[in-house]
Amino acid sequence: MPVTHIKNQFTQPDSGGNVLMVRDLHFSYPDGHTALNGVSLNLSEGDKVALVGPNGAGKSTLMLHLNGILMGKGEVEVSGKRLTRENLPAIRSMVGLVFQNPDDQLFSPTVFEDVAFGPLHMGLPEDEVRARVDAALEAVRMSSYRDRLSHHLSVGEKKRIAIATVLSMNPSLLVLDEPSAGLDPRARRTLINLLRDLPITMLVSTHDMKLVQELFPRTVVVDEGRVVADGSTKDILEDEALLTAHGLEKP
Repeated sequence: MPVTHIKNQFTQPDSGGNVLMVRDLHFSYPDGHTALNGVSLNLSEGDKVALVGPNGAGKSTLMLHLNGILMGKGEVEVSGKRLTRENLPAIRSMVGLVFQNPDDQLFSPTVFEDVAFGPLHMGLPEDEVRARVDAALEAVRMSSYRDRLSHHLSVGEKKRIAIATVLSMNPSLLVLDEPSAGLDPRARRTLINLLRDLPITMLVSTHDMKLVQELFPRTVVVDEGRVVADGSTKDILEDEALLTAHGLEKP
């Protein structure tokens, strides 16, 4: 089935009131590999969107563009602010990026210090920093862990603390890379409930198609650096030809 036929089965979201707007984004790595080939994507306030596709499809590269870790050709706007080198500090406070491995984000001795790092770096007063840390830990149901040693936590606990480190920045958009990877069933269920309850616009890259089915009303399929489908999760998961064509399995 041609990609153009697959793509036309799904309606692009309305462009008004976007938290995120990506327009015709292109990026190639120094070795010449083209990772993004004209990606366009909109997220409106309150959207919870799954980003799926085979390994090497460009999902992680796209996510690294959303707060300027990588910068290709095209346009990225967050809450109406264009991503430029001059705007990087503002964009990075608005886009909370949570990596697949929480150890990439947790480097302070205690949970409190990890979650406080971002607000402190913003130059906020101590009372505000403490208030943000308390609110972020409460949001991920980890308030009792504030004085714990981060490196002694389980993988599931570390993932929740990693989410708290970005929530303390009060972002407009939460971006997560493979949040359920490496979790046992109980930790995975805890994470699903947490993500469902968080009142924040969310883009989540995952291979966990059961997570997609349960949590995300909308799914974006990426393959070979392009968005090949963008529509309701129900419609996409029922299209076995689409899933097979892009290396995905029906949950």
